[in-house]
Amino acid sequence: MSKELAQEVKKRRTFAIISHPDAGKTTITEQLLLFSGAIRQAGTVKAKGKKSNKFAKSDWMEIEKQRGISVTSSVMQVDYDGYQVNIVDTPGHEDFSEDTYRTLMAVDAAVMVIDTAKGIEPQTKRLFEVVSHRGIPIFTFMNKLDRDGREPLELVEELEEVLGIDAYLMNWPMGMGSSLLGLYDLYNHRVELRRGDDDSHYLPLNDEGQVEGDYDFKSSSLYTQGLEDAQLLSEAGNPFDQNRINSGKLTPVFFGSALTGFGVQTFFDAFVDLAPAPSATLTVDEQVIDPADSRFTGFVFKIQANMNPAHRDRIAFIRICSGEFEKGLSTTLERTGKSLSMSHTTQFMADTREEVQSAVAGDIIGLYDTGNLQIGDSIYEGKQVVKFPALPQFTPELFMRVTPKNVMKQKSFHKGIEQLVQEGAVQLYKTYHTEDYIIGAVGQLQFEVFQYRLQNEYNAEVEMIPMGHKIARWIKPEDLDPKMSSSRNILAKDRFDRPVFLFENQFAENWFTSKYPDIELEKLL
Repeated sequence: MSKELAQEVKKRRTFAIISHPDAGKTTITEQLLLFSGAIRQAGTVKAKGKKSNKFAKSDWMEIEKQRGISVTSSVMQVDYDGYQVNIVDTPGHEDFSEDTYRTLMAVDAAVMVIDTAKGIEPQTKRLFEVVSHRGIPIFTFMNKLDRDGREPLELVEELEEVLGIDAYLMNWPMGMGSSLLGLYDLYNHRVELRRGDDDSHYLPLNDEGQVEGDYDFKSSSLYTQGLEDAQLLSEAGNPFDQNRINSGKLTPVFFGSALTGFGVQTFFDAFVDLAPAPSATLTVDEQVIDPADSRFTGFVFKIQANMNPAHRDRIAFIRICSGEFEKGLSTTLERTGKSLSMSHTTQFMADTREEVQSAVAGDIIGLYDTGNLQIGDSIYEGKQVVKFPALPQFTPELFMRVTPKNVMKQKSFHKGIEQLVQEGAVQLYKTYHTEDYIIGAVGQLQFEVFQYRLQNEYNAEVEMIPMGHKIARWIKPEDLDPKMSSSRNILAKDRFDRPVFLFENQFAENWFTSKYPDIELEKLL
């Protein structure tokens, strides 16, 4: 273990942004890119139907631009205030929650963005539960302070009651919407004004917690009320505790506006100071992998095809768990035991990408792949085998039969399905005897994206026939008798040739278990 490597690892901050759709997740990502100097202008996601060619810089897929949502996980690295910050922009649509769950396995902290007008929304709550289960730090940004919203105290109380996490107030709003005066910054002991020149944007507080000097805003009730509220909440609220922040029990709460950039730099300055560097990772056999260990290890948490449609590339995203990556590094793929040369790699910066020459634990790199890698694969250097725990996979609930419209394009059809299924957004099944294609997904939007990408990236139009809701249950191959198939279920094989029943409903599953009481049915998450 070298001191240089340990120091580099300490500079890493790898986090995901979680929120309900439209809470401002992509906008706050752009602001970080702006403040770091990575981009010069933030793209604005426009409502559907409005003519604009400005789109979020971190949304790359055409369907995302059209609908103003993120359905893929972009990964970007920026240099911010001496730290190497890896941002993982998780899918914003609930139909892609499985992709988000896997992404959250690859980060050391989470930023939770909440709309001040709406408070805690269903997707936010669902994602929070995943992050909370992992016990990683959560930093909360109450967004859209430039608009009228709910009372700040009400938002903080909801945060604590609904999510069950204690809050530590980093700053407090003085006004809201058009009457927003600024922020009373408890953490930095200053006032941050919404409007002001460079000299008066940040004003320090004296020992009494007031701004020194003669300023017009000091006569405003917004200032006096904000000061009183903030000081009262500071005395009555939860004490600052870095250990509780690190374990995900206490969330620092910031207010601001991602759209206008107000309060965002203050948030990121505190975040890089308080968020943890990469920590140790446990393997399946309970080895402790120290991030500063010189041996390279990592795992694949995402696969994305055609990020550059002109080149038809396929990229496996790898979270480095320990050691240092250098171009051409020779590693072993744990699942197959075969050697894997890591010579063609990339890192992403907004809407550009660069070849990686070196990276350390905590970084995320993209490895160009021809089909050898799968989601959840472990990769390691040296002779000692390293296998990280499996990543979560959901049991699909919606199903479609899929056939190519043009039989002359079977090759494109099969290639497209194979690659898109490997990304993990949809799951592929074949009927047991006829091998008809069935795809399953957690949500309807996944089918739309699947069909769109088949046509636009692989030139393969498909016919998709809805099968509705089914209950998918796996059975051990040695227990299977094809005669178990009936009008109440469909017997199929998944892409790993494991037998699976697609039951019409709960009644059909209950009927099966009563008829075959000794047969064990299994499901995914």
